[in-house]
Amino acid sequence: MRKWILTAGLVGVTAFLVLSPSYDRPSDLPDEEQTNQIQPLSVQQEMNMKQAVIERDVSLTDELCRKQCSRDLRQFLSNNANRKHTELEQAAHHFRVAHPYMRYMAWHMEGKTSFSGKIPPEAKKKALPHLSQATASALKGKHYLSPNFTAGKETYYAIGLPLDGGKKFVTALVQRQLQGDIAIHQRKNLRVVPYPSDKRFKIQAADSDDLEKRRVDHPEENEGTSHYYVSQVVVRFKQEPSPQALEQMKQETGAISAKKLGYTYVFESKSMNMEELKKYFQNKGAAYTEPHYLYMTNENSPDFLDNPNDELYEPYQWNLPAIHTVQGWEIAKGAKEIIVAVIDTGVDLDHPDLQGRLVEGINIVNEQLPPEDDVGHGTHVAGVIAAGVNNVEGIAGLSWYNRIMPIKVLDETGAGNTYNVAAGIIWAVDHGANVINLSLGNYAEAQFLHDAVRYAYDHDVVLIAATGNDNTEQPGYPAAYPEVFAVGATNQAHEKAIFSNYGSYLDVAAPGENIASTYMAGRYAALSGTSMASPHVAALAAILRAANPSLRADEVMEVMRRSATDLGKEGHDAYFGFGQIDIQVALQQIQQNTDRLSLFLYPEQLEQELSRLRTSSFSTQ
Repeated sequence: MRKWILTAGLVGVTAFLVLSPSYDRPSDLPDEEQTNQIQPLSVQQEMNMKQAVIERDVSLTDELCRKQCSRDLRQFLSNNANRKHTELEQAAHHFRVAHPYMRYMAWHMEGKTSFSGKIPPEAKKKALPHLSQATASALKGKHYLSPNFTAGKETYYAIGLPLDGGKKFVTALVQRQLQGDIAIHQRKNLRVVPYPSDKRFKIQAADSDDLEKRRVDHPEENEGTSHYYVSQVVVRFKQEPSPQALEQMKQETGAISAKKLGYTYVFESKSMNMEELKKYFQNKGAAYTEPHYLYMTNENSPDFLDNPNDELYEPYQWNLPAIHTVQGWEIAKGAKEIIVAVIDTGVDLDHPDLQGRLVEGINIVNEQLPPEDDVGHGTHVAGVIAAGVNNVEGIAGLSWYNRIMPIKVLDETGAGNTYNVAAGIIWAVDHGANVINLSLGNYAEAQFLHDAVRYAYDHDVVLIAATGNDNTEQPGYPAAYPEVFAVGATNQAHEKAIFSNYGSYLDVAAPGENIASTYMAGRYAALSGTSMASPHVAALAAILRAANPSLRADEVMEVMRRSATDLGKEGHDAYFGFGQIDIQVALQQIQQNTDRLSLFLYPEQLEQELSRLRTSSFSTQ
């Protein structure tokens, strides 16, 4: 059933919000009737459906890359049409350095043809016929794009672009590398393959409930499985140890390091494993000890504003119309003062569609380096939130003005530890973030991370997190912490995405399948995952805070719950939470309730406030 919240008048909306009880997450699991709404799938069926989503991501990324390559070549040709031959050669060299996937270029101007780069020897036989056809088409004033073809281990395609009816033209051989990277990334992100590798991270896979050791050999075994470092332990002491006592503990445990963050320490030993370290510190009377867990990435009516002119909006961004983004922009578009921290793999700091949208961030993985993205995941998340809008460039972000604080806590593999995630949260809070997006997760309920989450919540920061991509009701963290707003994913049919985790802790759903956004090296890609759903909600939270800066974090969360479009079973359910977010309705609710108290005071508080207002100098108009 789909249900729209009607905002017909101030009195009706105010009564709905004031008289409804405050939402507390249900502690019970979905009941049988609710669970039966989605039929259970075999492991093979689920893997096949996830693979279909990945193939669509790769296909869309291929289309995005072709459009971008054609645009870049057209711009090169137009910008250099009147240059001298020697200047053109130099410009072509710089162009190819900036676009390394352009393996070979040929351009024809003033009756002369010049070249840059080389056709790979193994690709010549297949490439030359396509390049010849590209040249013939361009001479006739027609744009040419060849089919993909494979030579050796690589895939290529050819482009031909004319200018002035074919008097000038450029042809190019493009290596199709990004699409292969997307396939590999998404197979890990959607857990189609076992991830992460036990050997790569020197970690021990464990059951999240009892920490019994498990080996993960098959992708379906990721469900409910957490990973922790075998030689590390997280410790919080009841009383802060003296420097002498700390040094003694380091010696007795053979500690290589003892990092401190807030009240908590992470000990790494060269001689003791996690179980031995945990037992040692329990005997020392620690407040708590727990493993050091690993975290992984979790991707119109004329009465309203016209659609943005961003090149990729119309053909690819189904997600923005699905949540009434353009209609919401008529009410509010965000504000640069409201900062969204993207705690992730970093951000492409030079991406043209993110210029002017970034504030200072930090690289927690290596503080000597900037928070530059070396995976692509964080850049994709950032673009969903804040890519430039109406700039004829790439995609449109959900916010016109809100800015991104890039915080790199995940390494080049897309994984990171509890310490880094906690440190990223605390740094974001201390440096002015108003909203935090956490498109990452683990199935272990780490108290260490929960302390950092509480720190952010206590400082009035809205925390948004992805639920995970294993199609399980097992609670994932940080999404399942009560202070965090948990987000599941939907597809274009307003259905639960096949990969999306679910459960009683879920707050809302948002588009998360085949989402086009910014990517590394100034490019664009389509990704799927609850990681992509979460930034839609983070952007909405930032726009709401910009529209009414007096709203507290819990009030922002409540607006997003109550304004969601109900999907599935009526009311809150395990698969969609309160429903799919609706930017227009959410903004209408706070627009029609300009007095924050009318939105959120409960009856006894409201009576007290009305009594105070009766003695004030204000009156109705």
